[in-house]
Amino acid sequence: MNQHIKNRLFAALCLALCMVLPFLIGQIPEIGKRFSPMHIPVFICGFVCGWPWGLAVGAIAPLLRSTMFGVPAMGPDAFSMMFELAAYGAVSGILYRVFPKKPWSIYVVLVIAMIVGRLVWGAAKWAILGPAFTLKLFLAGAVVKAIPGIILHIVLIPPIILALQRAGFIENDREVHV
Repeated sequence: MNQHIKNRLFAALCLALCMVLPFLIGQIPEIGKRFSPMHIPVFICGFVCGWPWGLAVGAIAPLLRSTMFGVPAMGPDAFSMMFELAAYGAVSGILYRVFPKKPWSIYVVLVIAMIVGRLVWGAAKWAILGPAFTLKLFLAGAVVKAIPGIILHIVLIPPIILALQRAGFIENDREVHV
């Protein structure tokens, strides 16, 4: 199967997972928010399909899920998540192609993408809410409340990417296939 078709199919699968994964732990909203299940397929999409698909899936997922299920709430939550997840997908896709294909680099790329995405989330929240979105609210949302999700992502995503590498699903070239 041609790589372009694989990317399209895999991106569609990741978008579908963004819709479904929150149901697995979303029955208890506070736990669901803290584990950030929609972030997982977006990161994976960026690693596997490249930045254009990672950005697209990240931008579409929160708005689509909000429209379909009402969660995240349309408005500040969905819009700020749209920018955050788009950044996750884009940054993971770009950096994964720049860094060597070594296990350690997956962790480095993931952590950098998390930092950039959280900064983008904060900037989007501030752009939407203005001065009401304080540094204290940013740190609470981007760091303190996010710790369980950060740990889950660091534990879960790299082994998935390594397994996809070993299976030959991720090409080792540096090209981005759109």
